[in-house]
Amino acid sequence: MESTDWVDAYTDGACKGNPGPGGWGVLLVYGEHRKELFGGEAHTTNNRMELRAVIEALKSLKRFADIRIHTDSQYVQKGISEWLVNWKRKGWKTADGKPVKNKDLWEELDVLSSSHKVKWVWVKGHAGHPGNESADRLANLGVETLRG
Repeated sequence: MESTDWVDAYTDGACKGNPGPGGWGVLLVYGEHRKELFGGEAHTTNNRMELRAVIEALKSLKRFADIRIHTDSQYVQKGISEWLVNWKRKGWKTADGKPVKNKDLWEELDVLSSSHKVKWVWVKGHAGHPGNESADRLANLGVETLRG
């Protein structure tokens, strides 16, 4: 029987220039409870910020959880659910033999996601989805924190 006590994490990354200053944002929803998280990095890429958002969502959990990660990043969604197993099997090389980009974050995400029951949900970005729009706003706040 599937648990009905899911945590929903809406995650997003933003980058002003790619690479450039970037931010990540997370909206966590559990029942009536909501928690917002965001941060930024001075020199990064959009893909790194998308990954950082998911990592920070998982790091914020205090104990095992059933969590739905909502992301508008096909890089994150496909990376974790399709590509990761092959990257690991090939010694962190892509299908064409090149080193996997963002290996440090993929390794961290792999460890964190194995500590929870995770359901990966892709949502279309900038399409009016309330959770995704909140995560986008938070990611942009993360960028703004860099401007002091």
